Parts: sequence; structure tokens; C-alpha cells
Amino acid sequence: MLTTSDFDYALPSELIAQHPAAERGAARLLDGSGPAPVDRVFGDLPGLLTPADLLVFNDTQVVKARLYGQKPGGGRLELLIERVLADGSVAAHMKASRKPRAGALLRMDGGFTAELLGRWPDAHGPLFHLRLAGDAYALMAAHGHVPLPPYIARADGAEDEARYQSVFARVPGAVAAPTAALHFDAALLARLDARGVRRAAVTLHVGAGTFQPVKTERIDEHVMHRERYAVPAATQAAIADCRTRGGRVVAVGTTCVRTLESWAQSGQAAGETGIFITPGFEFRVVHALITNFHLPRSTLLMLVSAFAGHERVMQLYRHAIAARYRFFSYGDAMWLTRGAFLSPAQEPL
Repeated sequence: MLTTSDFDYALPSELIAQHPAAERGAARLLDGSGPAPVDRVFGDLPGLLTPADLLVFNDTQVVKARLYGQKPGGGRLELLIERVLADGSVAAHMKASRKPRAGALLRMDGGFTAELLGRWPDAHGPLFHLRLAGDAYALMAAHGHVPLPPYIARADGAEDEARYQSVFARVPGAVAAPTAALHFDAALLARLDARGVRRAAVTLHVGAGTFQPVKTERIDEHVMHRERYAVPAATQAAIADCRTRGGRVVAVGTTCVRTLESWAQSGQAAGETGIFITPGFEFRVVHALITNFHLPRSTLLMLVSAFAGHERVMQLYRHAIAARYRFFSYGDAMWLTRGAFLSPAQEPL
């Protein structure tokens, strides 16, 4: 049985991309669909697809979820808004030398306040429950910072407002970008359209838990974070049509895999998912995957290994390191296939 250590690897720090490429489509693409790795560029993607294929993107929009302020006693703090709740209050991660108590009124940079209501989702929850003095989305847009991942060792800047966001971003709610989609631009989409490749969208609001390593050695002891998702009726119809035409459902990023396989597993087109995809998982929807490189010991590396095979994926990662690929959110991408189409009995409800 595989353990968390089996998903570890040593990565030279200089291979962690600190800035986006000069252009969205300028990334490299490691083709892992054959018996040996093939080094390509992302612009080769249309040639790897057929007119019968369906590309599925995540249309979540990254919000400027990082806010700074001070406690009643004057000490500095940082909030990372994980989600805006139905009543307009928020659930957030908090960094502070000493956490304030429930009832505290926090003075946030930008001149607004945040009342600390307690913990979320209950008194022992991992997040803090706050009510901002105003509309949460408007306050984040006006005073927030782009929530760059922890491995990007710099403050956010103007380039991140544009580039840490896909051209498909439509539904606000993510605190991390669906990074495989960051490589697509208008020129590449035009080439895909000319080839006849169709597109559809799902929504999964990526949470900060996506960056957390698995800390238990036994994989089955890990408690997975939960994220909100939706699979629109139009996308369900597009998937059915793709199957009729004998095409492949191509997930642009692991967030799309999580969304589509959650729908297939639960039969629910919208809700929350804590799906944890590890080797041995039975995929029911996705045939091919475009994905960036993921952190060691992470749930996303486990998902990719479940999709394409553990040893195969770790071999590809060794090749990528030796060939000096750029890693993580602003880095390069991989193209992976499962090889065989699904049987009708495996199709989702």
C-alpha cells in the first residue's frame, strides 16, 4: 500500500516559478501520454486533441481574499477569506501573534472593521467567523490583495491581478487559481475553435486547503478539505454529446477532475465535495488531463497519480526536474491520458 512518503520528491527551489511567463501560452508542456516523456510547448495542445473532444474548464474567479489589519490592542493580523457565507459573513484563516477573542472589533486596512463572531463552522472549527462592515466582495475588491500561494516568496503586484486569473473566470469565490487554465489565451482558443474542439465549464471554488501537504503517513487517515462545486445542465449535456461522438472529456486542471468525479460519484450536480482521489480510484468521467506540477506529499499529486499511474507520474516528475521545467502555479504543464474510454456502465447518472 502506498504511503504519503511515496509522493515525496526533492525540488530545487529555483524551479518554483515566482512570476508568470511573459505570455500565457508560453509555457512548456510535458507530454506523458506515451511510453516515454515528450517535451513540447503549450501551443502544441490543439494537435493533441480531436474535433470530438470536449475541454472542460473551471470558471471560478479568484477574489482578492487577503486582508490586513490590527487587533484592538494594536497588534497586526492577516485574514485570508476562505468563503463568503450565505448571510454575508465570512469564514477566514487568521495569522496573528495571539488570536483575539470572540466579540473583538478588528480595524482593517482600508478603514473598515471586522467583528470576530467566533469559530466556523462550529465552536471548534478550524476557521474564524467574522462579519465585515460592508459587502464582503466589494471590500475585498477595494482593499484586498491577490492571495498568492505560500511558495511564491514575494508580495502580490499588478501582474498578479491579471495573470493569477484565467480568461474564463466568471464566478467569484476562489482563493487559489485553477492553474492549468492560466495557459489559455485568445489566440490558443481561436486555434482550438478552428480545429472544432468544443468547450464547457464547471465551477469549483478552490480553497486554501489545496496547498496543504498530507501530514499523516497513512493516506487514509488524512481529512480532506471541502470545496463548493457546480456542474451546469449545459455541461452535462455537452459530456453526453461528447460520448455520443466518441470523444474524450479533457479536464483542464485537477479542480475539474474533482468536480466531474464528485458529480459522477454523488449524482449531485451542485454542493460541497470532500472527494479524496488516490491510486485505485475508479474514474467515471475524465479521459485526459491538462495539469500543472504539484507540491510534494499533496492531495493533488495523489490525484494525478491515481489518474495516470503512480510510478509513471513520479518518472515524469523526475524528467521535469532534470529538464528544468517550471513548477507550481505559475509554472509549466503536463498532458496525461488514461488510455481507454469508459464503458457505458461507468457513466454518471
